[in-house]
Amino acid sequence: MKKLIFLFFVGAIFIFSGCQARLTKGVTPKRDAEKISPQKVILGIENFLTNYKSLVKGKRVALLTNPSGVDSRLKSTADILFEDKTINLTALFGPEHGIRGAIYAGEHVKNEIDPHTGLPVFSLYGAHKKPTKKMLENVDVILVDIQDIGLRGYTYIYTMALVMEAAAESGKQVIVLDRPNPIDGIRIEGNLVEKGFESFVGLYPIPYRHGMTIGELARYFNQEFDIHCDLQVVPMVGWTRDMLWDQTGLLWVPTSPHVPHWKTILYMGATGTIGELRTISEGVGYTSPFELVGAPWIDGYDFARELNVLNLPGVIFRPLYFKPYYASYKGEVCQGVQLHITNPHTFNSYQTGLYILQTLLKLYPQHDPFKFENRVSMFQKVIGCNWIIEDLKAGHSVSEIALKWQDELEQFKMKREKYLMY
Repeated sequence: MKKLIFLFFVGAIFIFSGCQARLTKGVTPKRDAEKISPQKVILGIENFLTNYKSLVKGKRVALLTNPSGVDSRLKSTADILFEDKTINLTALFGPEHGIRGAIYAGEHVKNEIDPHTGLPVFSLYGAHKKPTKKMLENVDVILVDIQDIGLRGYTYIYTMALVMEAAAESGKQVIVLDRPNPIDGIRIEGNLVEKGFESFVGLYPIPYRHGMTIGELARYFNQEFDIHCDLQVVPMVGWTRDMLWDQTGLLWVPTSPHVPHWKTILYMGATGTIGELRTISEGVGYTSPFELVGAPWIDGYDFARELNVLNLPGVIFRPLYFKPYYASYKGEVCQGVQLHITNPHTFNSYQTGLYILQTLLKLYPQHDPFKFENRVSMFQKVIGCNWIIEDLKAGHSVSEIALKWQDELEQFKMKREKYLMY
């Protein structure tokens, strides 16, 4: 009897398994990407394909892009345009870090042939930062689809500006496919670049955190700095100025090797300028780029205590030890702090960076963070002036320093209004 019962159960299991196999056979599991929250923002590239493709009909098209130029399903704009038989894609342009995003910051990038499409890739971060007439010989219109991060020091926006200049000089059209400002379009921080301190990390007088999308910046640059190219911006749908990246429903693609997450940008706004000095590690070379501030001569507990006493909005400082794998203090044990952002809406990244420098000067006067002249020059380019260093060294408070740029900041806010699209 027991044997019959056992055989009955084995048979039942076999039949049930067979039914399940028949039910699921040929069914393709859903991709993980389909489990993400519903898309709220329609990107410029998607709006272009649906409503604006007629702009390039019968024209030879070039594309300025990198790995961040993707649609909401993470398909690259270069592949989308290349596969679309109604679009004649003839050339690709790549910014800093290269069109594949694999080159270290500041390293020159060479021209190449794209192995996937067979198209020429012209580097705009090598022998030339501005397209030459020869590069534009087989081009009528240049599309721009690249993710900006909302900070003045990121070079992609100036690559776009120089593409616009070249287009104006050669009678070509530029179409910018707009993308979100990942750290919102409301908060604006910092001083403007002063004359004599213009560079490829601050080509125009805009604040360190500008609060504009890349399309809005294109409109601003085109008019305010007399580029006057034939420009059109394809807008997003559904983006609002108060949105942080995680509210857009979009997946984040690293915009460069040390920006693995969108929140990294907020940390970069505070520590990226400090890292330029090379006397202090900002976490580049360790597992938390831009989230750390440290050096072998810092006492992490004292440093954290002094910073937390300031009660800065939206951030807490935690003492820690770390050993960078590369870059500043490679292989040396450092002490310092990790920044923990508690409220991205109130966190004032730029002034937080100045408070960190002020605290270092107070606690460690024997360790001059400005001792490398060539790095001080780079720091001044990134912050757009020389007087901030002088004021910090003279013991002026950050609140006193910030008062000096308030008038120009208000003027910028008023000036940018007519270029805002959302």
